[in-house]
Amino acid sequence: MAARNNSFSTLILPDTELRDGLVTLRDCLRWAASEFHLAGLFYGHGTESAWDEAVALTLGALHLPWNVDPGVLEARLLHMERTRIVALVRARIETRRPLPYLLGEAFFAGYPFDVDERVLIPRSPIAELIEHGFAAWFPEEPPARVLDLCAGSGCIGIATALYLPTCEVDLGDISQEALAVARQNITRHDVGERVRAVESDLFAALPGCYDLVVSNPPYVDVRDLATMPAEFRHEPALALGAGSDGLDIVRRILREARKHLTERGVLIVEVGNSDHHLETAFPEVPFLWLEFERGGQGVFALTADELDAHAASFA
Repeated sequence: MAARNNSFSTLILPDTELRDGLVTLRDCLRWAASEFHLAGLFYGHGTESAWDEAVALTLGALHLPWNVDPGVLEARLLHMERTRIVALVRARIETRRPLPYLLGEAFFAGYPFDVDERVLIPRSPIAELIEHGFAAWFPEEPPARVLDLCAGSGCIGIATALYLPTCEVDLGDISQEALAVARQNITRHDVGERVRAVESDLFAALPGCYDLVVSNPPYVDVRDLATMPAEFRHEPALALGAGSDGLDIVRRILREARKHLTERGVLIVEVGNSDHHLETAFPEVPFLWLEFERGGQGVFALTADELDAHAASFA
C-alpha cells in the first residue's frame, strides 16, 4: 500500500464513523475518488482516472447502470450500501485487485460479462470492430463462422454473436478454468445455440474453416511483464506473457491460421505493445494496423490471400 502522509485521510477513521459521514451517493463518490488519488492506484482495466474508478465502484456496488439519472447522486444510502462501498474501496487500495474482479463483472462492447482471476479483464479495442459488425471486411454479408481464439472469458466471441445474430461462434482456449468462465457467459447471454466453448491448444481441436478468426492472445514481452503495475499481477500469467518478444503465440497463429480460414477469410489479432517486435520479425508482411476512435493500438488484420502470399515468412 502506498505511503499515506496526508493527516486528513479518511482511511484513519474507524469504519463506523466513516460510514456515518458518508450519507449520499455523492458523498461516497467524492470520498472514493480522493482515496484512490491519494493511494496512487493504476487504472487500466476499464477506467482511466481516480474519478472514473470511483464512479465505476459506487455504481457497481449499488447495481446501478452507467446511464443512471444524475439526480440519484443526492440519494441517501442505506447502512448496508455504505458498508459495501467502504469495504470495496479498502479492498481496491489495500490489495490492488482490479475493480472488475472485486465486482465480479466487466463491460465489453456494451455488454456485462462475468470475470474473476481465471480470465483477463476485457479491455480490447476490438470491441469497436464488433460494434460495427466487422463491416470493413464484410460489407454485404456478415461472417457465417467466427472463431474467438485464446478466448478467455469469451467476451469477444459472445459479443460478436450478440451483434451478428446469424453467425456461429467457437470460443477456443487452452485453459479449462478460463473456459468455465466463458461457459458462464454463454449461459448469461443465452447464446448457447450458436456459441460453443472448446478446449484447444490454438487450432488443434478446431477442425473446419472460419470466415473470421479474432484473437487477443498472450503478447506481453519479458520486459513489460517484469515492470507491470501490481494490478496486473492478479490476472492469469498464462494469458499475459509470451516469450522474450511477446510473439511466441502470435508466430504460431500466423503459421497455422490460413488452414482454418475460408477463401474470403480474415485474421484479426491484437499484439499491443509488441507491434514493433512483429514488424521487426516480419518486415515484408503488409500488416494492416487498425485505428480506433476510443483509443488502443497494436491490432492488425490480414486476409487469407495475404497469408497465402507470405506463407514462407511464417513457416
